[in-house]
Amino acid sequence: MSVRVVVADDHPVVRSGIAALLDLEPDLEVVGEAGDGEQAVARAHELRPDVVLMDLRMPGTDGAAATARIVAELPGVHVLVLTTYETDTDILRAVEAGATGYLLKDTPREQLVAAVRAAARGESALSPSVARRLVQQVRGDNADRLTPREREVLAGVARGLSNAAIGRELFITEATVKTHLLRAFAKLGVDDRTHAVTVAIARGILPGA
Repeated sequence: MSVRVVVADDHPVVRSGIAALLDLEPDLEVVGEAGDGEQAVARAHELRPDVVLMDLRMPGTDGAAATARIVAELPGVHVLVLTTYETDTDILRAVEAGATGYLLKDTPREQLVAAVRAAARGESALSPSVARRLVQQVRGDNADRLTPREREVLAGVARGLSNAAIGRELFITEATVKTHLLRAFAKLGVDDRTHAVTVAIARGILPGA
């Protein structure tokens, strides 16, 4: 019995490359492709594959939202995330949506193939760096190391202040504000101001609205 796979990625060249790689395996068969989350859901309903290999950031319906729909609507179909991104927010959204595994696009071919087979059996597969981030997220290790100044800067962001306004309020330069923000981003595993505030509130670092 071959493992039937749908590849969902908004870059045609990437889709073709992944499909060609998987088709080299005698027990793996790429039965369809999708260019966005909505198409991925439609292909999953139409083709009933064993595994949907899902990119996260796609136009329209993103990978996490598509994953949640596929898992809810098609219990026999497993979703394996394959993405460039490994921020805590991306990882948690995918896991909470029901993804069976989470791999990065620099994963070696042998590991990717093994992960697809594992996903078809309903087994988890995580890139090592993703596994470490999940452990840190659960324990809150990085968040606990936010400095008081980093927390003050995040609080300013949460109030909608610009970097310049935060600097004036805290009597520090705008460049220093940016430095504190970048360090906070790294500790929280995010890559923008909105996600930083969202994660900080979720973890109790900042008060909720």
